Formats: sequence, C-alpha cells, structure tokens
Amino acid sequence: MDGAFFSLLVDESHDVLVKEQMAVVFRYVYKSGDVIERFVGIQHVSDTTSNSLKEAIDTLFSRVELSISMLREQGYDGASNMKGEFNGLKTQILRENSCAYYIHCFAHQLQLALVAVTKGNVDISTFFTYCNSLVNIIGVSCKCRDMLRDQLQKDITEAFEKDTFPTGRGLNQETCLKRPGDTRWNSHYGTLLSIISMFKSLVKVLKLIIEDGSTDNLGKANRSLREIQSFEFVFHLFFMRSILGATNDLSQALQRKDQDIGNAMTLVKVCKEQLQHMRENAFEALLDQVSSFCVKHDILVPNMDDAYVAQWR
Repeated sequence: MDGAFFSLLVDESHDVLVKEQMAVVFRYVYKSGDVIERFVGIQHVSDTTSNSLKEAIDTLFSRVELSISMLREQGYDGASNMKGEFNGLKTQILRENSCAYYIHCFAHQLQLALVAVTKGNVDISTFFTYCNSLVNIIGVSCKCRDMLRDQLQKDITEAFEKDTFPTGRGLNQETCLKRPGDTRWNSHYGTLLSIISMFKSLVKVLKLIIEDGSTDNLGKANRSLREIQSFEFVFHLFFMRSILGATNDLSQALQRKDQDIGNAMTLVKVCKEQLQHMRENAFEALLDQVSSFCVKHDILVPNMDDAYVAQWR
C-alpha cells in the first residue's frame, strides 16, 4: 500500500463450527489511480461485541504494520454493534481518528428496506412463504429434483416438436429451482424467475408427487399445487418479479468495483423513479401479463368487475 490512505471494510459471521469470525477487506488508491480492494483475511473473535471487534482490528493493524491514523473510511452493515452512536465499532474508531468516516453499505441498506417492506405486508409475506414451501418440497429431495429435471426435458422436447420453444444466445441453459436467502434479496429474484420459467413442469411434478402418494410431502405438495394454480399467486409472482427486477439491477450496480458515491446516489434516484412509474402507469400492463400467463396454464382469471369479498386465511 506504500503509505496510502485506506478504507476498512468489516463483516462478522460464524462458521460451520459456530465460531465467530470477522472478515476484513482493505480498499485504497494505487499510484496509477486505480482503486484496489484486497481481502486481508479472517480474524477469529471471542464474540461480536464492538469491544472485541475493535481489539481484533487493533491486533490486525499491528501485525500488518498499519496506522489507524491513515484510515479514511469505515464500511460496515447497520448492526448496532457496528454503527452504534455511543459504543459501536465506528464510534470507537472515530474517537481515535475523526477522519475515518462511516458509510453504511448501500447494497445492504437496499436489502434491509426490501425485508422491512415485505414483512410489513401480509399478502407478500404469505406469498414468499408459499415460494419457500415449493422450493423445499422439490429442492430438498433428490428424487423430486430428478423428477423435475426429467419433466423439464420432456417439456422442452415437446416445445421443440411444436416449434414453440424460444431460441437464442444464453437461453435454455440447464437450471434448477433456486433457493432464496433472507440476507440476499436478489436471490429471491432468481427464485421467481425460475418458478416462472419452469411453472408448467413444477405443476406436473407436484401432481406426480400427489399421485405417487408415498412421500412425507404429500399434504404439502397438494396444498402447494392449489396455491400456485391460483390467480392471486401468479399476480404476486409477476408483481414481485417486476419490483425485484428493478431493485436487483440497482443492487448489482451498487456492488461494482468502479462505483463512486455520486453515481450511486444517482442510481438510487433512478430506481425510485422507475418504481414510482410502475406504481402510476404499469398496472394495466402487469394485469395483462398475468392474465395471459393464467390463460396459458389453465388458471381461472377472475372478472375484475365483480364485487370483491376479502377472505381471511
């Protein structure tokens, strides 16, 4: 690093042995003007309190012969032990070096916003519960995964014979039913895309599980089949695909190595404008897309002019 100013990026987690770990990354500007980001290593900590993390960082700085006076930026998540105003890690470092400004990771803020909004809406929260159940029914069992793979091959062959299968670069790659992760909401976007692309095959596999009648997932498969063949599920499927598609593009852009904070703020603004446009102008197009998908897969489309009666589950 040759005496350059640098940034400190830290995240803590535990390994498979439930030992607390702290991952450390340094970012600095090289003489040529290139921004360099280097993973330094994983530091074991006794616990994840701010005091333990600060001691581990001091030990690391001493070992690699770096001075905290050269630190100019801290990048952590929004946990209280990291950004706490009175005794958080960022506050303890700021007491020693007032120039080490703290920046909450933009991509992580986006993930937290999505989680908070989703948990606050009962319909969307229920929808993702059904998605997780579907993934668990088919994704956990090797037998069910093989059934899905075989069914996909049959459906692809049938589509080729009818000349209704789309072709092109990057299309028709072998895929699977992707499992979502609560801490990475772009993974939910991948889950929705895989459900849409494999919907016909998923329905057939669930029917095969029910007809077989010999698995522990019989009841779950029957319920899952009823749920995914409803207009409400398909509507939420395409609705959340549109929203997560916009936020996924933003999340990927925020994680680019050549990103600067000015451009990041612009990207956030553009994403908000895109979501507002969807709110004001895209509902009819979304409804047409959902209705077309339902007709294709023999799902009943309700008459939108009928009186709506709320159903409590």
